[in-house]
Amino acid sequence: MTIIVETKDLTRSYGNTVALSRLSLQIPQGAVYGFIGPNGAGKTTTMRILTTLLLPSSGEAWVAGHSVVGDRKAVRRAVGFMPDFFGVYDSMKTWEYLDFFAASYEIPVARRSKLIHDLLALVDLGHKRDADVMGLSRGMKQRLSLARTMIHDPALLILDEPASGLDPRARVELRELLKELRSMGKTIMISSHILTELAEMCTHIGIIERGSLLASGDVATIMRSLQSHRVFVVHLLSDLAQAADMVRGAPHVLAVRLLPAAAPPQIEIDVDGDDHAVGELLTRLIQGGAVVTHFAGQVSNLEDIFMRITEDSAYGGTS
Repeated sequence: MTIIVETKDLTRSYGNTVALSRLSLQIPQGAVYGFIGPNGAGKTTTMRILTTLLLPSSGEAWVAGHSVVGDRKAVRRAVGFMPDFFGVYDSMKTWEYLDFFAASYEIPVARRSKLIHDLLALVDLGHKRDADVMGLSRGMKQRLSLARTMIHDPALLILDEPASGLDPRARVELRELLKELRSMGKTIMISSHILTELAEMCTHIGIIERGSLLASGDVATIMRSLQSHRVFVVHLLSDLAQAADMVRGAPHVLAVRLLPAAAPPQIEIDVDGDDHAVGELLTRLIQGGAVVTHFAGQVSNLEDIFMRITEDSAYGGTS
C-alpha cells in the first residue's frame, strides 16, 4: 500500500492556543479520506499545512514523499487545493480563469486549449466556457474551482468544506463528480462537519476534535473496532416469541429483543460470532419453521461512528 500523505506529531500553535496537537495520520493512494470534525477542530489548519500555506510549529508532514517544510515546491506540484472560500475575478470568462491558473503552473500555451476544454467537460461546464465567472451560480463556481485544482494534474486533491453553501442538487452533482475523480485514480482528502455529505463516498476517515486526532483508518476497520458485536434484524410472518425462543441461548447469541410494534414485526439479535455463526442462526430459524422475509445486519453510518468516538473522548475513553 502506497502512502501519499503522512503526518507525524504535527503540531500548530497560535500563541497559547494549540490548534493541532501531535497529529499523526496516513492516507493511502487512491483513498477518499473524509476528515471529520466540528468547526474549529483543526481541519483547515491541517489542510493548510499539507498544502504548504502554513508551517507547523513542530512535527513533520509529507505529501507524495515530499516534506511540506523542506520541499514545498514539489508538494505544490503534487497537490490541488480547494479552500472553503476562494476568489473569482471581475471581467474574466470561465476559460480565462482556468487559463490564468494554467499559466501560473507553467503549462505550455499549446496544451492549454485542450486541457481547459477537457476540464470544463469533466465538471459539466462546457456550455459556460465564455460565461462571466461572477455570473455563475454557487454550485457552478464550486465545480469551476474544482477544475482549477486539477489544472496541473495533481495526485492529491485537498478539498476544504467543498459542499458548503450548496443547494441539494448541487451537492448531488458534486458528490458524483468526486466519485468520477476517484475512478480516475485521484486521492481525495475532503473535510466536512456535515457527516451525510461524506457517508456515501469515503473509503477512509479521520475524526478530529479540539486539535487531536481521535481515530483514523479505513471505515470498515474503525467500525469493527467500535462494535463488540453485530445486530441482526429479522422480519417475520410467523410468531415472534417462538422465533426468539429458537435462537435464544444459541452459540454467539448475546441478546434477543422482540419488536412486535415495528412494521413489519421483527426481532433483533445481538451476535458476537463470525459469518458462519450468523448463517447457523438463519438455518436454525428456517428449520424451526419460522417464516423469515428479511435477515440482515444493521449498518452503522459515519454519524454513528463520530458520535461513538467523540463520546468516548469526552468521557476519557480511548479510540
